[in-house]
Amino acid sequence: MPHRGFRPSSSEQASAYAVAASELLEVLWGRGQESAASGTVSPSQLRALLVIERQEGTNLRALGEALGSRAPSVSRLCDRMQAMGLVLRAPSPTSRREVELRLSMRGRALLEEYRALRAAELNAVLERMAPADLAALTDGLAAFHAAASERLSPQRGTDASPLRNDVADSA
Repeated sequence: MPHRGFRPSSSEQASAYAVAASELLEVLWGRGQESAASGTVSPSQLRALLVIERQEGTNLRALGEALGSRAPSVSRLCDRMQAMGLVLRAPSPTSRREVELRLSMRGRALLEEYRALRAAELNAVLERMAPADLAALTDGLAAFHAAASERLSPQRGTDASPLRNDVADSA
């Protein structure tokens, strides 16, 4: 693992450390998700909820593109989330052939609960870091957030603010 003052010599090396960190994050997030009082959703449902939150009013095609999934799978996924009361479907005001997807109040509450539980798990780790390392991590994550946001939705620009409810915030 990297040490203080570590500077990756290549994007491949940085990617390897990011993969290792993301695996640890998955373990931490899983701990938080399992302790959620509102019940658990599958990882694919959680990713879909995050995309819908970020792109409120999105349609099934755009959701499928964001998730890298095919239309039938996305439709079944949304059927299950609608049955759970997490998403709402409404006819598009611009096209009778499209349906808009929005989070329900229950879907929003579930995401907030997961975020709070995940933040508690992450804070327990971050408190163990030296202040300089924490500052460097913050700078690096802000840059990563901007690049990932641009890659996931280039038509929306590059808002690097972590206060925005992006997929990158929680997924």
